[in-house]
Amino acid sequence: MLKKSVVWYLVLAMFAIATAPRAEGAFIPSGAIELSKDQRASDLGKIQNLLETKLVRQRLLDLGFNADEAKERLSLLSDTQLHSYAQQLDTIRAGGDSIGAVIGVLIIIILVLVILHLTGHQVIVR
Repeated sequence: MLKKSVVWYLVLAMFAIATAPRAEGAFIPSGAIELSKDQRASDLGKIQNLLETKLVRQRLLDLGFNADEAKERLSLLSDTQLHSYAQQLDTIRAGGDSIGAVIGVLIIIILVLVILHLTGHQVIVR
């Protein structure tokens, strides 16, 4: 009975492996990705809006850059660099993403409780 079920499992596994679609990939040169002028203008506007905020403008002044230098450096960026920075702006959250820190703390607490339980210690909360 066990041999028969193992054989059927292997037959189904081989069938699943054989029917999986084949995927191919290749490297493309970075110059092959070109954006439209509308997309570049949209990305440039998004980055310039961020640079015009009071907090970012003050930080740039603290670092020794003025608004003209920042615009000059933006004009030197390639389309792909500009698009990459604009996409990264969409993922940035004010204050950072704290869900990872909360999950990390919970995992540490659970590990400590499991270790204490396995060693025979008790945690008493009063």
